[in-house]
Amino acid sequence: MADGFSYVFPAIRGVQAGREYYVSMCPMRLLPRLFRFDDEELVPELRAQRTLNKARIPEIVRYIVENKDSYTFSAITASVDGGIEFAPMGSDSSTSFRMGTLTVSMDAKFIVNDGQHRRAAIEQALATAPELGDETIAVVFFMDRGLERCQQMFADLNRYAVKPSASLGILYDHRSAAASVARHLSLTSDVFKNLIETERSSLSERSRKLFTLSALHYSISELLTEKELEDFSSATTKCLEFWKLVGQQIPEWIYVRESKMTAGEVRRDFIHSHAIVLQAIGRAGKAIFGLPKPDLTKRIKRLRSVDWSRKNAATWEGRAMVGGAMAKSGQNITLTTNELKRVLGLQLSEDEAAAEQALMAARQAPQRKKRITKDTT
Repeated sequence: MADGFSYVFPAIRGVQAGREYYVSMCPMRLLPRLFRFDDEELVPELRAQRTLNKARIPEIVRYIVENKDSYTFSAITASVDGGIEFAPMGSDSSTSFRMGTLTVSMDAKFIVNDGQHRRAAIEQALATAPELGDETIAVVFFMDRGLERCQQMFADLNRYAVKPSASLGILYDHRSAAASVARHLSLTSDVFKNLIETERSSLSERSRKLFTLSALHYSISELLTEKELEDFSSATTKCLEFWKLVGQQIPEWIYVRESKMTAGEVRRDFIHSHAIVLQAIGRAGKAIFGLPKPDLTKRIKRLRSVDWSRKNAATWEGRAMVGGAMAKSGQNITLTTNELKRVLGLQLSEDEAAAEQALMAARQAPQRKKRITKDTT
């Protein structure tokens, strides 16, 4: 290595695909200095990474700052373009031969292959919580083999990355108040107990579960405000009462618990166990709780008059369904909520009223076109 100033890291040497790599612990305060991301203006073909999605960073920053005593980060992977030298502790054993110090020239360029958003978030978090600067994050160093190799590393590192299902993430999330309430309801509510799929966010035709944990979680987030969710006891009591009343108005949910219908049959023929409808019910419930005199029992009993059948296209097509299939967009949640609010005797917000007018106009357009065509023939 050429003479000059260098970074020295305690490191462990390993081998993958016949090439050496090194694992070290890097103080977080050094990350902004070591790993820069300055090629955002280059075309994708000349970059070794995707462009930085700055919208993701504030959420990661909040995660770090709000959980300074319990945050967890996986290693950053980087390629080193420049002088690098590993000095083992000794040669008398395989252990001492693999442990040592990694010296990297300060003129070297570090290219982040995986972890650029973590690096950027840590940099911003340090401005708010500088005490984190002495904490460390694992860094995996590879020798730079050129742009093509760096691009291939990025592709390989992300090739088999699979994000866990929303339900599993909620099951394991002990920071979220809504997740805690959803888990409690899945275990204690007479409506949901033994009918919640906690590992997957979609249900197969043969599944014996009627709802997913993610769908229940989303509905709870619609039903209660964040402030209400912070009081676990009050939130669970309110949710248990609400969903018990709702469950009493939907016979098919009862039939599944009594083994008179299978969960698959209900999901196939009705819409009320799907996520979009649970969210809409939660949103409508929030509107009831917001009334001066909610009279929850009387209002919820009106749900018994709802025709939840998929065959009821006159009501649900364009709302909960598009082309006969269940829809998932925010607009569809709003339109489904509108129908439930109509049944429950609740007023629409300005945005809900605008969405309703747009749906009515879309439904009337084919009829107008048909009349015009008839008049011109």
